[in-house]
Amino acid sequence: MRYRWHLTTSEPHLIRQLAGALNITERLAQCLANRGIKDPEAARCFLKPQLRQLSDPFLLPQMDRAVERLMMARTRGESVVIFGDFDVDGISSTALLVDVLTALGWQVKTYLPHRLEEGYGLSREAAENCLQRYPARLVLAVDCGSTAVETIRWLASCGVDVIVLDHHQVSDPVPGAWALVNPKLIPALDGFEGTEPPYSDLCSVGLAFKLAHALVKQGRVTGVQEAEGYDLRPLLDLVALGTVADLVSLTGENRILVSAGLDRLSRTRRPGLQALKQVAQCVAEVGVREVGFQLGPRLNAAGRLEAAEAALNLLLTDAPEQALALAQSLDDRNRERQQIERSIADEIIGELRQRFDPARDYVIVEGRPSWHLGVVGIVASRVLRTFHRPTIILGGDGEEWRGSGRSVEGFNLAAALRGCHDLLVRHGGHAMAAGLTLRPEKIDSFRERLNELARASLRPDQLHPSLRLDGELLLPELTVEAVELFARLGPSGMGNPPVQWMALGLKNHSPPQRIGRDQQHARLKVTDGRSVLDAIIWNVEADSLPGGSFDLAFTPQVNEYNGRRSVQLKVLDWRPTTASKGSS
Repeated sequence: MRYRWHLTTSEPHLIRQLAGALNITERLAQCLANRGIKDPEAARCFLKPQLRQLSDPFLLPQMDRAVERLMMARTRGESVVIFGDFDVDGISSTALLVDVLTALGWQVKTYLPHRLEEGYGLSREAAENCLQRYPARLVLAVDCGSTAVETIRWLASCGVDVIVLDHHQVSDPVPGAWALVNPKLIPALDGFEGTEPPYSDLCSVGLAFKLAHALVKQGRVTGVQEAEGYDLRPLLDLVALGTVADLVSLTGENRILVSAGLDRLSRTRRPGLQALKQVAQCVAEVGVREVGFQLGPRLNAAGRLEAAEAALNLLLTDAPEQALALAQSLDDRNRERQQIERSIADEIIGELRQRFDPARDYVIVEGRPSWHLGVVGIVASRVLRTFHRPTIILGGDGEEWRGSGRSVEGFNLAAALRGCHDLLVRHGGHAMAAGLTLRPEKIDSFRERLNELARASLRPDQLHPSLRLDGELLLPELTVEAVELFARLGPSGMGNPPVQWMALGLKNHSPPQRIGRDQQHARLKVTDGRSVLDAIIWNVEADSLPGGSFDLAFTPQVNEYNGRRSVQLKVLDWRPTTASKGSS
């Protein structure tokens, strides 16, 4: 057993009411209730997300000021420099805004910082280089800028106005931008008392779409000819790409945008995305998994190892031949990134296995000047999956190291970094992921401080991964039709977990079979005495396969093979039946 199984508390009366009001099965109603969706109207919207459910973009903080300044620039004929970030969210945001602003009559330039030479975000060095290349009166900082107090002050002294479009933590004091469009600054709004507005979890590409919507609305009011008839929907492929890749919650407006956007991404007309899908061997319908594991990493590879312009150029090009060459280049860089990442991760994990103390090490902090800055975030994720501890990995040379961190549920990494501000040069990010810069001589003090903060806020059981289960199912309930109904809860991801059930007291109907190129997976036929279903366990050792009487935690899937459709269980974990009944 790898996980703590947590069985969601059932509310039978509420489930029956929800099922009756929506004319759905009680099992589907149970899954909705488990996700906190208990109001019939909210459930109806969740099951059928539509673009018309999106809120007015002008409800976002300072959106009116951002639109006002951009309209002013259009009237004056001023160039707008879009200063983006080098990850998928920043790149897709920049590409979306180039599309919209160019189509609506703005003069647009783009600048993406170089990860190794200029570091993350709207730094002073990157801003100076940006202005040297593109003298401008207006900079639109996308997916960065919420903590760039000094840089924005310096830009103002140079006569440059800055609009920040970002979703990261905001510094105190707040940067003196012309407009700071950031959901973290959400005011108390009528209709949202006691709850967060549906746009609170938007990442930067979602905010870019909202800005585009606001500009089109304002343009139609003020007589901008290009805004009449402008269709925002073709932009949704970029919105889905950046939102899924940035691992934000797929709830609220993100769910609406991604649901529509994945459909657009599956049939995109952008030559760059068509070429990227081709080299990634992702030619069927695109879902969350395809974005997260096939498309996103290839777009990220450019910014991780060198400069991100190749990824941006791929999204913007109209030439199929250029698109294919760029996509193949990104594919090559991604293979190189994988090799570098694997080498560093193996080194760290190997060393930690020799000295890791689970009672002492609540947070893992490791740094070495030789480690490539472009992969430290991915390495942190791999180390976290191995030890289930908040993890920060740093690299770099010279007087400062830069790093990236990933966290576990219950430990707000961005808040913890604020508690270590006196030890850091810079920091910023989210609860679950953050970046920082420190001097190498501070790393031991930083590690000790972070562990103190973690011990004060984390319970020991939170350092063991948990598995949230929707309930117990009997195998005869798992028909193709029933499993297809569960798909209405998708797309699943952060904040909207996939459907996960457990079945108790199963046995192997026949001996397990090893499958896969290296025989690293296993196929089972499991039975409860009434039904027999196929089950797949990925990456499992031969001595770790279930036997005797066992309980199974799984996600049900519909498998299609040779025109035949059947239910297959994707195994998440198993345990001997005698271990427990219910939660553990």
